[in-house]
Amino acid sequence: MPANGVCSVGLEVIEDTATYASGSDSAGVSEDEDVQQLFVNGTHRVSSVTPVKKVDSRISKQSLGDESRSGVSDRRYASLPSRDQHQQFLTEFLTEVLNSAVFNATDRANKVLNWVDPEELKRTLDLALKDEPDTHEKLLELTRATIAHSVKTGHPYFMNQLFSSVDPYGFAGQVLTDALNPSVYTYEVSPVFVLMEEVVLREMRSIVGYPGGEGDGIFAPGGSMANGYAISCARYKFMPDIKAKGLHALPRLVIFTSEDAHYSVKKLASFMGIGSDNVYPIKTDDVGKIRVEHLESEILRAKAEGALPFMVSATAGTTVIGAFDPLEQIADLCVKYNLWLHVDAAWGGGALMSKKYRTLLKGIERSDSVTWNPHKLLAAPQQCSTLLTRHRNILSECHSTNATYLFQKDKFYDTRYDTGDKHIQCGRRADVLKFWFMWRAKGTAGFEQHIDKVFENAEHFTSSIKARPGFEMVIENPECTNVCFWYVPPGLRSVPRDSAEFRERLHKVAPKVKERMMKEGSMMITYQPIHDKPNFFRLVLQNSSLDKSDMNYIIDEIERLGKDL
Repeated sequence: MPANGVCSVGLEVIEDTATYASGSDSAGVSEDEDVQQLFVNGTHRVSSVTPVKKVDSRISKQSLGDESRSGVSDRRYASLPSRDQHQQFLTEFLTEVLNSAVFNATDRANKVLNWVDPEELKRTLDLALKDEPDTHEKLLELTRATIAHSVKTGHPYFMNQLFSSVDPYGFAGQVLTDALNPSVYTYEVSPVFVLMEEVVLREMRSIVGYPGGEGDGIFAPGGSMANGYAISCARYKFMPDIKAKGLHALPRLVIFTSEDAHYSVKKLASFMGIGSDNVYPIKTDDVGKIRVEHLESEILRAKAEGALPFMVSATAGTTVIGAFDPLEQIADLCVKYNLWLHVDAAWGGGALMSKKYRTLLKGIERSDSVTWNPHKLLAAPQQCSTLLTRHRNILSECHSTNATYLFQKDKFYDTRYDTGDKHIQCGRRADVLKFWFMWRAKGTAGFEQHIDKVFENAEHFTSSIKARPGFEMVIENPECTNVCFWYVPPGLRSVPRDSAEFRERLHKVAPKVKERMMKEGSMMITYQPIHDKPNFFRLVLQNSSLDKSDMNYIIDEIERLGKDL
């Protein structure tokens, strides 16, 4: 690969199309031709590794139809790759993606984004759908435009959300997933991925601390849906009649969660008919953790009201502050009052991979279920979310309907490997592949090094801003890699802290600095208020390619962008 980070992919086009001929016309066929992949001077010759029948290229080209005057084949509607028609296009497309969306997009010397106002971007981008197909040249032009106007979430200075980076092995796994285009519901259509999920989910349960890795689990389309699965399983565990009889068979159910918990708990409770009013918010302390004494009082209040408390959703790494709820004390209450303990570790679950930081989640092994998103702290590509539970078969018992056109019980193989019926989805991507591929490429030891590095960066950033005039911590000692802080410009430092003027002006600083950084494209860091606190920056770190010099750059850049406010 050239030192400038630009990747050039060359594919040698094989003149004779490799395919199976129809009928008996098999002239020129060599049954035992063993073709291999060759890499010579950066050129990759692609062909099949299995014996193939070769058909005269004239027949193949004729079957594709003649090129029209516009250069577009009259068989462009056909959903099948053809070397003659698609190899050059796909080679140029993948080269563009690797150059622009992977290597250049993650280069510190380039921008995180090229900001364009929405109305101008609508005029700039050619998004109209047309009756006639575009040429390959036009499609490549649209590819370049899409990349140019998209946020480069893999850039080291994109720290705006709880996901980031373009992991090279995760990317490779994602590409392979799309090439194979599986749907993971039965062994007959996804043999590798059904077994792969079983291995990965068992290992994750073992890391959580479930004895022997026993239990159950699924890959879900995001942490919100994983939390929804947990609510569904908890409800079924306490009221099995819900599956057949629905809400009419139930008393008023109550869930308890932190007032700083992810909004999905309330949203999914509403979606499932429990009702958002029946999610009782539990007060948090000064560092964002659930107040256990308030949790117990709310449990007793719900029981006194005649409701049925059935679940506590604790959080291991809250979205804003990054707080870890006191899981052991919450587990004690769940045993005392016979409640399902769910731990939303979508963000903080990655810390379980580190011997040094897994103590943040002490007590998680006592949970009934866990949400853990590898696409967050472990930096797997979007999306990669899991729901893990210690209860074997509960997902199937809760959700299966035994559709006979898909989950037939009289198949010729062991149908316990047909795992799709325990999902509420039918069609489902093989999100496991990119994570498994990363795990094989890095090893468990590599994930531990990754976690230790991002926590080290967060600790260095925290100590640096504590020593820098004008920077003030929201939470003095962050637990996770969320670092929440205010920047107080020089012109505001002389204003009395207890005045309405100070609070009002400080509230406007972060939004204005965010506007400036986005318009310059220098970086992306989010901001928000919480409770009675005015807007502050929330730096989230999960990209282990960053180092101390990057932490210093972020501090300097915020100071540069906001010093005149």
